Amino acid sequence: MTQAKTSASVEDEAPDRGKRADAVRNIEAIVAAATRLLAVNPDVSVNEIAKAAGVGRVTLYGHFDSRAALIGEVVDRAIVHTDKALAGVELDGDPREALGRLLEETWHLTHRFGAVVVAASQVLSPEQIRRAHDEPAARVRGLLERGREAGQFRDDVPIEWQISVIQAILHGASAAVHRGEITPEDAPVLVRDTTLAALS
Repeated sequence: MTQAKTSASVEDEAPDRGKRADAVRNIEAIVAAATRLLAVNPDVSVNEIAKAAGVGRVTLYGHFDSRAALIGEVVDRAIVHTDKALAGVELDGDPREALGRLLEETWHLTHRFGAVVVAASQVLSPEQIRRAHDEPAARVRGLLERGREAGQFRDDVPIEWQISVIQAILHGASAAVHRGEITPEDAPVLVRDTTLAALS
């Protein structure tokens, strides 16, 4: 994946180190703004991202060669953050309760990154998109398999369909929050209860 272009040496003189610090701050501001805006509008423009980041268009392109490169950086960071957050969820014990915990944590991540996945699908390869979903889907699949074996989840439909339903509920809840239909505080429980009801 294309990374932000930072190429200053640690042996630079103080003025250069200052420039490097400014560059790092600009990169972080750009990525943060892009993540926030893309989560709501996958078609947001580079100009809008630059304005929200408090930098000029030239500065943005000085760090990212293209909109696709910027989206790639956002996706890379989202994958790392998601993996770290979900790795902290306790998945042992009762599969139904474990899935409930995983769903609530996944909701917060889905809401944070929202339509980033839509923006990513417009500029990244299918393989890159699949990589973003592989690890989270593997966690869900493992719990679904355990729950099926324990008789807690229905096994008369394909497991891949159940995973698709879960993803649809998560993204649907995020969109509903953005539309003001439900609150961010109510969403995690609604996602958990709706999903578990659909799987029972």
